[in-house]
Amino acid sequence: MKKRWLAIGLTAAMITSMAACGGSSSTASKAESKPAESAATESKPAAESKAATESKTESKPAAAGDEGKVLNVEVWNDEFINRVTDHYPGYEKVSDTEGKIGDVKVNWIITANQDNAYQNNLDEALAAQADAAADKKVDIFLVEADYALKYVDADADVAMPLKDLGITDADLSKQFSYTQDVVKDANGDLRGSSWQACSAGMIYRRDVAQEVFGVSEPADVQELFKDWDAYKAAAAKLKEKGYKVTASANDTYRVYSNNVSGKWVQDGKVVVDENIKKWVDDSMELVKAEETGTFDLWSDDWAKGFFQDPDGKVFAYFGPAWLINFSMHADEDGSVGKAGGWALTTGPQGFYWGGTWICAAQGTDNPTLVKDIILTMTTDDAVMKDIAVKDSDCVNNKDVLKDLASDTSFGNAILGGQNPYEMLAAGAELVDMSNISIYDQGCNEEFQKAMKNYFEGNAASYEDALAEFEKNIKVKYPELA
Repeated sequence: MKKRWLAIGLTAAMITSMAACGGSSSTASKAESKPAESAATESKPAAESKAATESKTESKPAAAGDEGKVLNVEVWNDEFINRVTDHYPGYEKVSDTEGKIGDVKVNWIITANQDNAYQNNLDEALAAQADAAADKKVDIFLVEADYALKYVDADADVAMPLKDLGITDADLSKQFSYTQDVVKDANGDLRGSSWQACSAGMIYRRDVAQEVFGVSEPADVQELFKDWDAYKAAAAKLKEKGYKVTASANDTYRVYSNNVSGKWVQDGKVVVDENIKKWVDDSMELVKAEETGTFDLWSDDWAKGFFQDPDGKVFAYFGPAWLINFSMHADEDGSVGKAGGWALTTGPQGFYWGGTWICAAQGTDNPTLVKDIILTMTTDDAVMKDIAVKDSDCVNNKDVLKDLASDTSFGNAILGGQNPYEMLAAGAELVDMSNISIYDQGCNEEFQKAMKNYFEGNAASYEDALAEFEKNIKVKYPELA
């Protein structure tokens, strides 16, 4: 079993992810600071606030007496730390990397995602799990969608099936099915759970929409961007007024890549899906027309559009709730977000971006506490609602989102008071995870790097850029043809 795990770790190692919800290494280390809590909502439902407060302050039983006294949690940034600190009843913060739950010490092991460091560190820790001292064992670790299959593989057996913790299908019945598909092994057993549903859409500037199109409300703007032909027509009108439709061709990449007809790797060979090729063709057309740029996501030039910046006249970005709330500088003077100037609509195609899943490590000596953390943080209605209201996260709970969507007192201040939850919940129902693979992160990022050379004229043709991609992907994954 250990040999099998080490082989997977070596052959499926992937580079830095840009897909973490609520701020992965990408959003936490390179993007923006989180908006102030007051910017996240216009008003909080009174009933919810009371329920959440009661849930937060009720006493929590300590771990079972015969279990470990140290809970080791592997994370890549402080997102989950903050969620537990703010929402798990009975958690006491000791420092940025240490806390307490009852008489159990919580040890946060933070390894940034850059250069695949988080996965490399996690791989080593899990490989040594069987021989580790009790207070050194990994108890909980987190994964993202782009590489989750590597860790929930039944043969690797490093993440416990949730049923082995006593977590039932009934416990998870309010979750969106796609969030479970991400962490389901070949036997159909769930090996993780998420508090997030990261369906996404087109985030656009209301003032620019009004100036260029004469409308600004989501339903009206959606009609102008309902498919890719309409999108390109609207981009031409934006250019006439001095605006780019997006900061970069990379802004739309995940919209296309989430709607592919097959996996990146089929029968051991890398296959470029027709919808990804369509992204190349559509993007090249927009780049040539100077209707979008070629900036790397998270770069300073890419982020200029978040501000009222004459050099960054960008109409739209594509992303989920975490991009809106954590990456758009909404707590800074001069930003469009602080002025409540954005709005959200579906855009040409539905898609998702990111997510964080909680996994219980095989060999944990704290199964009772681990079970309670997973249930509380991903299934408890009061906690889910508290996260949605206080953190503006799109939570993985259909009932909570339904209640919030119909709550006229709730609105996201960054979106000018718009309540996005009905749209995001509908999008989460449509997400299809059937084409994910352990190679997604590496293939997606290497493909975008190669196509950037094509868009910028550094590769003479698409075929040249494709050859560069194929060469680099064989270096990354030597086992692929």
